Amino acid sequence: MMEEEELEFVEELEAVLQLTPEVQLAIEQVFPSQDPLDRADFNAVEYINTLFPTEQSLANIDEVVNKIRLKIRRLDDNIRTVVRGQTNVGQDGRQVKEITRDIKQLDHAKRHLTTSITTLNHLHMLAGGVDSLEAMTRRRQYGEVANLLQGVMNVLEHFHKYMGIPQIRQLSERVKAAQTELGQQILADFEEAFPSQGTKRPGGPSNVLRDACLVANILDPRIKQEIIKKFIKQHLSEYLVLFQENQDVAWLDKIDRRYAWIKRQLVDYEEKYGRMFPREWCMAERIAVEFCHVTRAELAKIMRTRAKEIEVKLLLFAIQRTTNFEGFLAKRFSGCTLTDGTLKKLESPPPSTNPFLEDEPTPEMEELATEKGDLDQPKKPKAPDNPFHGIVSKCFEPHLYVYIESQDKNLGELIDRFVADFKAQGPPKPNTDEGGAVLPSCADLFVYYKKCMVQCSQLSTGEPMIALTTIFQKYLREYAWKILSGNLPKTTTSSGGLTISSLLKEKEGSEVAKFTLEELCLICNILSTAEYCLATTQQLEEKLKEKVDVSLIERINLTGEMDTFSTVISSSIQLLVQDLDAACDPALTAMSKMQWQNVEHVGDQSPYVTSVILHIKQNVPIIRDNLASTRKYFTQFCVKFANSFIPKFITHLFKCKPISMVGAEQVRWT
Repeated sequence: MMEEEELEFVEELEAVLQLTPEVQLAIEQVFPSQDPLDRADFNAVEYINTLFPTEQSLANIDEVVNKIRLKIRRLDDNIRTVVRGQTNVGQDGRQVKEITRDIKQLDHAKRHLTTSITTLNHLHMLAGGVDSLEAMTRRRQYGEVANLLQGVMNVLEHFHKYMGIPQIRQLSERVKAAQTELGQQILADFEEAFPSQGTKRPGGPSNVLRDACLVANILDPRIKQEIIKKFIKQHLSEYLVLFQENQDVAWLDKIDRRYAWIKRQLVDYEEKYGRMFPREWCMAERIAVEFCHVTRAELAKIMRTRAKEIEVKLLLFAIQRTTNFEGFLAKRFSGCTLTDGTLKKLESPPPSTNPFLEDEPTPEMEELATEKGDLDQPKKPKAPDNPFHGIVSKCFEPHLYVYIESQDKNLGELIDRFVADFKAQGPPKPNTDEGGAVLPSCADLFVYYKKCMVQCSQLSTGEPMIALTTIFQKYLREYAWKILSGNLPKTTTSSGGLTISSLLKEKEGSEVAKFTLEELCLICNILSTAEYCLATTQQLEEKLKEKVDVSLIERINLTGEMDTFSTVISSSIQLLVQDLDAACDPALTAMSKMQWQNVEHVGDQSPYVTSVILHIKQNVPIIRDNLASTRKYFTQFCVKFANSFIPKFITHLFKCKPISMVGAEQVRWT
C-alpha cells in the first residue's frame, strides 16, 4: 500500500512540475555536481568515449557495466528512501522542491545509464559480429554468415546517427568490405561450379552453394541477379548448340523437339538443383521464361531467313504446338517472374448457339446457328488469363499474311461452292409448316468466320485481325450479291439484267406472269437469310472489337455490309409487293374499261373485285407463313402493298366512264 502511494506521489510531481531552464540553472548552482550523469544535456557518446578511450579498454566492458548497474540500484534505493521519507511530511513548498530536485536528478541519471548500457551492448555486438563475419567469410561458412550478417546489419542501423565517430565509421566500412568480399567470393564459387564454358558439374549441388544463396538474399540484389543469370545461361547453353539455325531440328516442322527438350531440362533441374535455390527465386520458371525468350528470337531469325518456305499448314502447325506449350507453362507456373506486362491475354468466350459466342464449334452448332431467337445467350464468366500467351508465339505474327492469304482463298472457294450447290440442288422445297428457313449456306459461312476469328485472335490481336476483317467484309458482300440477290427469281417475261421494274412489267391485254409457289417461298427464304446475316454481322463486329487491340477498335466497321443485307431485304419485300400488285392490275383495268351504261343488273360482287380477292388470298397466306419467324417484315409487306394498291385503285376508279341519268335510274330500279 505504501509503495502505491509513493508511486502516485511521484507521478503527480512529474505531471505538475515543469522546470524552466532558469530554474534548472538555479538548482545546479544550489546543488553543484561534477557527475556527468547529473547533467541535463547528458551525451551518451561522450560518456562512453570517456570510459573507453581505446579499443583495448573494451576488455573491461563487463566490469564497467556491472558498476553502472550497481549505481542504478543505489539510485533506485535513494529514490525509494527519499519518497518514503517525504510521504507523510506536510506540504511545505521548500521540502517539495528539494524532493523534486532529487527525483529529477535521479531520473536523468537512470535514463542516461540505460541508454549507455544499450549503446554499449550494441557496440559490443557490432565489434564482435564484424570480427566473426570476417573470419566466417574466409572459411566459407555461408550458413553461419547468413544468420550473422543480417544481425550485424540490423545492429549497425542503430549507429547510423553516430557515423561521425571514427570507431563507428570504421566498423561500418569493415561491414561493407565484408559484404563486397562475400559477393565476389560467392560469384566465384558459382563460376567454378557452373562455368560459362563447358559442361555442367556432375552430381547435385553442394550445401555450400545452397547456403551461399541464402547469403546472396541479404547482399546487394545485383549479386542474386548475377547468380541467376549465370546459372540460366549455363543451363541453356546446350539448347543453343542443338538447335542452331543450320541444324535440321531448328525448322518449324520439328518445333516439338524444342519444347520436349525444355520439359526434360525442367525435370532434370528439379531433381538435381531444386533444393539449391530458395523457393522464392522461382528458378524453374525463370529457366522456362528465358527459354521462351531465346526460342522466340531464334524462330524469328530462322523464319526471316527461310520465309519463302513457310506454308500455311506448316505455320499453323508450329503455332498450335507453341500455344499448347504456352498453355503448359500457364498450368505449371504462376508467371510471377514475367516483367513484360504487355503480353496479350487469351480469352475463352462462353458457349452459345451463335457462332460468334463460341470458341470451339460443337456438333450441334451448325444446326442451331440458324435459330435466330437464341443468338443472345447469357455469357458465362471468362476463363482465367494465360500470362504466358504470346511469349513465344509473338514471333509468328509477321508471317501471318500467309494465313490471311490462305483464308482469302478458302473463303473464295467456299462462296463458289455455295453458288454451285444452289445451281445443282435448286431452291429449297416449300414447307409452310416450318416457316421461312434461312439458307444452310449462311450458317456454314458464319461458322467458318467464327473459326477464323478465334484462330487469328489466338495468333495476334493486332494488324492481322484488321486484315482478316477486310477479308470478312469482302465475302459478306459477295454472299449478299451472289447467293442472295443473285438467286432472287425472275419472271418468264423478263430478260436481261435483274431489275425490279423488269421483273414485274405489266402486259396490258394479256395475263400477267406471276411468281410460282416455289418462287414466293424462295423470296421469303432469301429475306429471312438476309435478316439473319444482318443480325449475325452485327454480332461479328462486336466480337471482332472485343478481340482486337484497343487501339484498333475504331478500324472495325461492318456498317456497309449490314446496309447491303438491308438492301436485299428491301428488294425482297418490293418483289413480293409488285408481284401481288401486278396480279391485281388486270382486274383494275377491266374495272376502268367496263361499259357501265350497259349494266342492267347489280349483283352481290363485281367480277374485278372477285379477281383481286382471289389474288390476295393466293399470295398473302403463303407470304405470311414463310415469314412467320420475321413478323415485322410481313407487316412491312402488308403496309407497302396497301400503300401501292389503294392509290392505284382510286386512279382506276376515276378512269371509269360516267353513266347517263337514264341508265342510272334503270340500274337503280332494276
